[in-house]
Amino acid sequence: MYNKIKDLYQNTAQYAEKSVKIGGWIRTARASKGIGFIELNDGTFFRSVQIVFEGTLESSESSENSENSLNFDETAKLGVGACVTVTGRLVETPTAKQPFEIKATAIFLEGACPTNYPLQKKRHSYEFLRTIAHLRPRTNTFAAVFRVRSLASHAVHEFFQKRNFVYVHTPILTGNDGEGAGELFRVTTLKPDEKVEKNENGEPDYSKDFFGTKANLAVTGQLAVEPFIMGFRDVYTFGPIFRAEHSATTTHAAEFWMIEPEMAFADLDNYMETAEELVKYVINYVLANAPEEMEFFENWIEKGLIERLKSVASADFTRCSYTKAIELLQQAEKDGKKFEYPPKWGDDLQTEHERYICEEVYNAPVYLTDYPRDIKAFYMRQNEDGKTVAAADLLVPGVGELVGGSQREERLDKLEESIVHFKLNAEEYDWYLDLRRFGGVKHAGFGVGFERFLMYLTGMKNIRDVIAYPRAFGQMSY
Repeated sequence: MYNKIKDLYQNTAQYAEKSVKIGGWIRTARASKGIGFIELNDGTFFRSVQIVFEGTLESSESSENSENSLNFDETAKLGVGACVTVTGRLVETPTAKQPFEIKATAIFLEGACPTNYPLQKKRHSYEFLRTIAHLRPRTNTFAAVFRVRSLASHAVHEFFQKRNFVYVHTPILTGNDGEGAGELFRVTTLKPDEKVEKNENGEPDYSKDFFGTKANLAVTGQLAVEPFIMGFRDVYTFGPIFRAEHSATTTHAAEFWMIEPEMAFADLDNYMETAEELVKYVINYVLANAPEEMEFFENWIEKGLIERLKSVASADFTRCSYTKAIELLQQAEKDGKKFEYPPKWGDDLQTEHERYICEEVYNAPVYLTDYPRDIKAFYMRQNEDGKTVAAADLLVPGVGELVGGSQREERLDKLEESIVHFKLNAEEYDWYLDLRRFGGVKHAGFGVGFERFLMYLTGMKNIRDVIAYPRAFGQMSY
């Protein structure tokens, strides 16, 4: 039975002067003049354990291992990355950096690691580490990132489950473009070297394809989760989505995860209140449950990170209309502020605009509301002015847009008109119109890009560094 390093740290007094057994991977190793030290990590805790081995360490038979245990000289030759099992006595060291160490009585080699192991005891660039994504979890940075990712994921589910939301698994393969933006990954079994028949529009005849119609990877789970509000009232989906955006920026990925709740009997204000509660809940959960990881990010990734997160978790989120934001941006230009993209009413805001509004104007999280209709999705509720929709994006300091959502268009005639306005294929959305024909209800929802949220939580600057195996424009591996 193996002890876990996390348990040893959390219950040190219980194990003091007792024999323990741990298995893990060597982070550092050194030996000289009859004494050696190994920093060992088993993945259960951010911090490693110091193993002390001495010249008296001798090989011995083990009933659990057909090979002999290692003697001092053999152990001294072990390098970074090797996997070992250690038995020994836990000794408290209250005056040292670590609260305890393990005096080894036996060390067994589980898996050797050659000298060409890519992760040596030095700082590696994130660009290099992306080329060996399968080894990244063994580094301090990515051990912290993926621990926080796991905890934040749990917090998301806990938040919604406590509020009686029903978790719905929405399809990854779909026949519609949920956002109407056309940035789709097509899925087909039609072979490119075969002569494929074309229809009257000059497109491939998808009736010959696997599904008998065109298919693509889902760009959102929203349309598929919406019908469930009429069975459960409050629902959410949380899973991978795919967008074929030809963008190589640090905030765009081709595959990422989205948190997408939908709520019946809800309007724009209800959405904004729920999203604010979710953001604060996840921040507080991570701060409480990953103190070692957050301290690492504070010291090595972004100074002031923890205070920034705490200030957001305790802040009142403010609100500003899109129109007012444009006026503020244009006034800033007149006052000498330089933007790469000149702000103009009707254009989508760039990250530089969003960060100016939330960092320099309000210095706080801010909802921008009532966006122009033509830069938002077809399903958003039209405002009475005919030009804007009941949409709101949450902007946070350091990142820009974190949450996007809206009150959905519940009026059948308005939604039908919107489908025509955005030049969508009405037949593809007839099932979606049924939700308005058969007992329609006022409702609202939002989406949170999980990786962008993780960037905000950790201070990491590239979306490729908060997902295990990044897929982005021009980048595909594994």
